Amino acid sequence: MAEFNFGGVVEEVITSEEFSLQKAREILANETVAVLGYGVQGPGQALNLRDNGIPVIVGQREGGKTYQRAIDDGFVPGETLFPIEEAARRATVIQNLLSDAGQVATWPSLKECLNEGDALYFSHGFGIVYKDQTGIIPPENVDVILVAPKGSGRNVRLNYLDGSGINSSFAVFQDFTGRARERTLALGIAVGSGYLFPTTFANEVHSDLTGERGVLMGCLAGVMEAQYNLLRKHGHSPSEAFNETVEELTQSLIRLVAENGMDWMFSNCSTTAQRGALDWSPKFRDAVSPVFDELYQRVIAGDETRRVLEANSAPDYREKLDKELGVLNQSEMWQTGATVRSLRPENRNKL
Repeated sequence: MAEFNFGGVVEEVITSEEFSLQKAREILANETVAVLGYGVQGPGQALNLRDNGIPVIVGQREGGKTYQRAIDDGFVPGETLFPIEEAARRATVIQNLLSDAGQVATWPSLKECLNEGDALYFSHGFGIVYKDQTGIIPPENVDVILVAPKGSGRNVRLNYLDGSGINSSFAVFQDFTGRARERTLALGIAVGSGYLFPTTFANEVHSDLTGERGVLMGCLAGVMEAQYNLLRKHGHSPSEAFNETVEELTQSLIRLVAENGMDWMFSNCSTTAQRGALDWSPKFRDAVSPVFDELYQRVIAGDETRRVLEANSAPDYREKLDKELGVLNQSEMWQTGATVRSLRPENRNKL
């Protein structure tokens, strides 16, 4: 365990140098890991585990794109690819990476597959924290643990392949075996984490739901649309509005933030941009703070969970989702984005 100072607050961090892959392999030597669900997080974590020499099988409902994707990735039906319940019965670590609604639907049959001493692993605190809505209450004779990569499943894999690893939080909800923490850290390293930091199931899901609806996705999409529409209303071309709203952010400025922080980005822009950013940042902060307050209270109260479960459990969920995503895709802003992306130097030779 190492301690680092985060803006004056000292926190525990476990790095991949401190907790080596070899140590993870030794801890997991007698385990079989079942990755349930091959949709968002499943592929990245399963492939990283396999590449790192951890015995891994996949549990996925037969048929459909995700089942075929698992086959395309080298998992073999009847050998390393099984129905969900069978995979769970065969494993000692059950990584429940199904969608939140999928976890609710399968829990009655899945809990019957757990054996004493198994580890029930999540990458999201949703099912456990909102048990009154999900009904997911683990038996007392298993470890209940969490490793939550701070990125999409795609980036879990890409960061592993480029050698950087992805940041992940970890937590132990229930330690039946006395080995829950070391199992958690070993799995965190084996799925491709560059470093791990401690949390709780509750803190993970509260911050995650807030972040997704806020800065990471919902707020980002809404603010981009507002600025794009403003520029178009005042006569700017689609290309100009998109470049000033999205392309410069994603292709230039956010890379400076990632490199050395927001102050570094400010100091590497023109003095005009710097002055404007410093003046207007507090105005935007104060304007959106009430929205964030409302969002966090809805997350804590379980209102956002209820919304997710109701929407995602509807029989026509996929059709409605495709329609909503189609509206985004067909908007002028994102159709412009497709053209702008095609004009990037690396893509022009594909035209």
